[in-house]
Amino acid sequence: MEDFRVGDEVYVIYRNPHAAVVANIEKAEVVEHPKNPGELALFLHDAYHPLAEDDAVFSSLDDAESLYNEIFHYTPLD
Repeated sequence: MEDFRVGDEVYVIYRNPHAAVVANIEKAEVVEHPKNPGELALFLHDAYHPLAEDDAVFSSLDDAESLYNEIFHYTPLD
């Protein structure tokens, strides 16, 4: 995982909690978790999400799109 800092704008591959087969790339901000001082969180969809090691978080849209396309838009070889 990259070293993110408070105020960084990032891109997250986010699965829709209501439809598990739906995922999108969303823009988020790295913030200090309001209930756990000293811990980082993602501010996404007007909510705080703890920043975890296994989150798909990227500093650039290109990096996020690359992995997204690899995972969700697999094209079989001819």
